[in-house]
Amino acid sequence: MGAEIGGPVDSVHMQTHDTYEDAAEVLAAFRPVMRAIAAAGGPACEVVLHNLDGADVDLGHTIAAIENGHVTGREVGGPSTSLGLTVLQNRQDDHDAFGYRGFTADGRELRCSSVYFRNRAGDIIAALCVNVDLSAVQHARSLLDALLPAQPSAASAPDEHFGRDLVSVMDAMIGEAIDEVGKPAAQMTRDDKIGVLQRLDARGATQMRKSVETIAVRLGISRVTAYAYLDEARRAAN
Repeated sequence: MGAEIGGPVDSVHMQTHDTYEDAAEVLAAFRPVMRAIAAAGGPACEVVLHNLDGADVDLGHTIAAIENGHVTGREVGGPSTSLGLTVLQNRQDDHDAFGYRGFTADGRELRCSSVYFRNRAGDIIAALCVNVDLSAVQHARSLLDALLPAQPSAASAPDEHFGRDLVSVMDAMIGEAIDEVGKPAAQMTRDDKIGVLQRLDARGATQMRKSVETIAVRLGISRVTAYAYLDEARRAAN
């Protein structure tokens, strides 16, 4: 079908601005759209619908439907990504994002877009995410680099981390925060380690179960010290 203005594709886009009773209603409305996107995008195109409804979302089991789950190794009942943590910190914000980078647990780069659906109160209750594995394109580019345009910079967009469970997602987030500080943990000063905790807290990573303990191990500090640094990070942020 052609993507004419006012045509079928435009109508689907407009539906994302409607409100829904719950995540089940979102799934019923967009399940056929998910199949259509996956079929058009081919086996490298994963399409996921996350259930983010309710006051106490279990981020370890948000996937309500998925097409081409082999791209990230996930399936129905699987976990959210690192961005899900940020979204749930403020359900009223506009979190829609298009063409940003994601990374699989084994390091493959994805091009991702996410659209969020709301209930009548304006709270986010579901997310439709499209993740395209760039491996084949990047391999071709390495062979034909002179014929392909340079990859556009995505420095202003957030990175997203995928994993088969929240432990691997959290580990990737910690690694990213450490890389941003620019030193291995063994060479970090006290302020450097507070900076790591500040970054992770801003991204919602410290809300995960036993996250502070895991961060403490990666930074080579005690659990008590990690909580003290976290308190300082939050005071500095305010």
